[in-house]
Amino acid sequence: MDKEKKLQLLEEAFAEIHLRLESYQYEQFLQYYEMLIEKNKVMNLTSITEFEEVIHKHFADSVVNFEKIVDNSKKISLIDVGTGAGFPGIPIKIVYPFIKIVLLDSLNKRVKFLQEVIESLELQDIIAIHSRAEDAGRNVQYRETFDYCVSRAVANLATLSEYCLPFVKVGGCFISYKAGAVEEELEQSKKAIQLLGAEVEEKKDFILPNTDIHRSMIYIRKVKSTSQRYPRKSGMPSKEPLK
Repeated sequence: MDKEKKLQLLEEAFAEIHLRLESYQYEQFLQYYEMLIEKNKVMNLTSITEFEEVIHKHFADSVVNFEKIVDNSKKISLIDVGTGAGFPGIPIKIVYPFIKIVLLDSLNKRVKFLQEVIESLELQDIIAIHSRAEDAGRNVQYRETFDYCVSRAVANLATLSEYCLPFVKVGGCFISYKAGAVEEELEQSKKAIQLLGAEVEEKKDFILPNTDIHRSMIYIRKVKSTSQRYPRKSGMPSKEPLK
């Protein structure tokens, strides 16, 4: 597939989710894709590698419905916890360059790849850091300093909330990207979310355009400071989720 065709497919994919980007942003997505596939040959970043699948299931999926929370007139800070290959943080940064972003991952090899992407795409006000969420969440540099925390990580919502809510300032929001039916998981996590100083504000269900993937975005609003007891030490949130 030639470059012009790829750029056309990118433009069409974003049009499906009501986003029209500048030409340089489509170029950045194309370069990101090429770096992702090249690095994927030597380390496991994604099982999805076909161009059209990546643009729908990774790129568009990262930013669908995100425009509803973005206010272009405000400085916004965001942390992406368990970012992996950079989803959703890097697509969010490409589409909304004014958002200040921290990408957090526990595997240093992935963090080094993300740093290469940031440098190659000449992205500003975005850094990738190597840390477990439990450790970074206790660091005063990051604790309760972000307007938004996002995560596409595959984990129980109670566990994810303990990883993510300590980063969110009071009044801010944790957005969890979930696949499939989440009603039972959401109900079982409400006590944990309350313990962490937050409440479920909204759940948006949709089918990702050009796929058969059922998606839910769960918006969890921080209403008071998280107790210093949380997050618990490394490993505890996943071994013994809050109930």
